[in-house]
Amino acid sequence: MDRAGHPNRRALLAGGLASAAAVLAGCSSPRASSAPADTSPSPSASPQPSPTTPAAAFARLMEGNKRWVSGNLRHPDRDPDRRQLVSLTQEPFGAILSCIDSRVPPELLFDTGLGDLYVMRTGGEAVGPVVTGSVEYGPMTSGTPLVVVLGHQRCGAVKAAYESLRDGKPLPGNLQAIVDALRPAYDRAVREGGADPVETMARAQVELTAAGLRSNQDLAPLVKKGLLAVVGAYYSLDTGTVDVLAGAPS
Repeated sequence: MDRAGHPNRRALLAGGLASAAAVLAGCSSPRASSAPADTSPSPSASPQPSPTTPAAAFARLMEGNKRWVSGNLRHPDRDPDRRQLVSLTQEPFGAILSCIDSRVPPELLFDTGLGDLYVMRTGGEAVGPVVTGSVEYGPMTSGTPLVVVLGHQRCGAVKAAYESLRDGKPLPGNLQAIVDALRPAYDRAVREGGADPVETMARAQVELTAAGLRSNQDLAPLVKKGLLAVVGAYYSLDTGTVDVLAGAPS
């Protein structure tokens, strides 16, 4: 509006141009009709509400992994609108504890985006008080209904820890802290044996870590009430598939 209370001429002109552009964009010229249609889904075209139950959150993750495996990706929640939406607050529906391995980025292999997941990554999913506290943050402060401990095939951290413990040769620096954290999984792998003890140890690490989180004093009450599920899962580098080892919500 101008000072006399009349509509601003510049605003009217801008609005008219915008309306005209919208009309033109909806019309098809012969040249445009011959071009292939862009079938890529718009990330913000039909935003999905965030899952609020463990089963729904788990289903959302696994649907995303199926898209990752097939290559039919949606790339949801990765546009400027989503960035603006989550700039002031967040409500992630899942918390993922995975390995630091560069081939296992949770946001990609579950086809998720901004504000969807809390992600913690340590060598071989090693845990300690700070890591455990980080995993607990979502469920305890904002009702995040799902935690996934995600191990993976051919894990370098697990292999290094296995060889260190087998040979009695400590690793240098703070790498030894990873070895120490993975010792229970090594002990279990030794007991169970198997054709590939490193893979046995990697799976044991997932299952032991998930069980520990599921039963700890802070998360156990949420699990008991059905407000939280703690899932142990394993990622195949060869196929891109995530398989559940334990704790899938019904």
